[in-house]
Amino acid sequence: MSPFLLLSIILIYFAVLVAITYFTSKDDSNEVFFKANRNSPWYVVAFGMIGASLSGVTFISVPGWVDSTQFSYMQIVIGYFFGYVIIAAVLLPLYYRMNLTSIYEYLLIRFGPRSHKMGAFFFLLSRILIASFRLFLVASVLQYFILDTWYIPFELTVIFSVLFIWLYTYRAGIKTIVWTDTLQTFLMIAAVIFAVVILLDRLPFTFMEFINSDDFKAYRKTFFDDDINDRKHWLKSFLGGMFIAIAMTGLDQDNMQKNLTCKNLRASQKNVISLGLVLIPVNLIFLFLGALLFTYANINQVEIPVVEGKMKTDLLFPEIALNQNFGNGLGIIFILGLIAAAYSSADSALTSLTTSFSIDFIGIDSKPKKDKKKIRKWIHLLFSVLLVGIIIAYQYILEDNVISSLLKVSSYTYGPLLGLFSFGILTKYKLNEKWVWFVAIAALSLSYALNIYSQSLFNGYNFGYEILIVNGLLTFIGLYLIRSKSESN
Repeated sequence: MSPFLLLSIILIYFAVLVAITYFTSKDDSNEVFFKANRNSPWYVVAFGMIGASLSGVTFISVPGWVDSTQFSYMQIVIGYFFGYVIIAAVLLPLYYRMNLTSIYEYLLIRFGPRSHKMGAFFFLLSRILIASFRLFLVASVLQYFILDTWYIPFELTVIFSVLFIWLYTYRAGIKTIVWTDTLQTFLMIAAVIFAVVILLDRLPFTFMEFINSDDFKAYRKTFFDDDINDRKHWLKSFLGGMFIAIAMTGLDQDNMQKNLTCKNLRASQKNVISLGLVLIPVNLIFLFLGALLFTYANINQVEIPVVEGKMKTDLLFPEIALNQNFGNGLGIIFILGLIAAAYSSADSALTSLTTSFSIDFIGIDSKPKKDKKKIRKWIHLLFSVLLVGIIIAYQYILEDNVISSLLKVSSYTYGPLLGLFSFGILTKYKLNEKWVWFVAIAALSLSYALNIYSQSLFNGYNFGYEILIVNGLLTFIGLYLIRSKSESN
């Protein structure tokens, strides 16, 4: 497929996003940027959040994970749903009752300024790393399959990728994103369904024949219960998925900021529960696509791309879509789906980073009215520059499958948030705040050490994503040890 055609499609796509921005950003006040005036329809938010929750990582990396982990990712996804139920039942009522803009304001009210800053810091750290992961994947694909042809350096690819996001989010922020994410989610889901149909047409199977074939049986195993030491054991995956959802959605300003644009609590709860339900079949389709991709590659002897001496299963989908004589149809579908999936999460990440830093660190509400908008826009620009730097750094340090890397990082950086919010909700104790940072860093460090040495310490046991639970529990225990004698009302 012609690189020029692919680039033209991308430019047209961004022109559409900018056009949407024109209609949503006539009011570019901070109230609109941060809250969208709290009048977003819940079903629009829910549909858009599908794309934001999945992202370009799911679009490419989950299918690329099937060869080594089969359908075990569904164990995590089922855990996600139960995590969303807890968010709807426990966290959303709390946030709406306190009328929060940044959810980390809860920590200020509950404990004090140091806990507030610590919670916001770990969100910023987590979201910067995760958003960078996701954008890195997209930039790598664009570079490998399109821009290398024109000898455009990777650094320039990254700069322009982030620049496009900045252009359509810098005015109306979350209000724009609620609507652009709706378009992007539709394109992403449509793309993966069309890709499944096209691949099935090229394989010597009907749908039912493929389901019953030995080729599919090699990938379809979903539940792993043989060995508790295995990272893929169902209980570890389920619990890990549940707490990842609680932490990465319920304790994450990025995702909660969209929920809090709904008109009321009931609408927001409908959004979260429906999102959890829909993600189950959608992720199943992605895994089914992965089985089709590896089956096609095996039958047609398609080699997995190698970059700098490393085999990259993340690149199998684009390799087949763009380089295996499928014509322009699958290539166009793939590019639209990839860009839609990636930017539906990256744009909201940039907005939420701006929101959290403005409120939790700068205290923008206390600034002179004439300066508030200017401060917000400078923060938005600075985070855009920071994303560029981190993505470029990943080019030199990232080795693992991206979805695996993302979940590993989340298990460490969201642990202190999980422990801090849990302590606030489940107990009435106040904290001796001078020790809060020490507890968080100690819990994170100890969790990392336990994960590294788990086999020798626990008779061959390997931690999966349940290390997040351990991290949160260690934080909770540490906070209990530094509790003050008085209790909150």
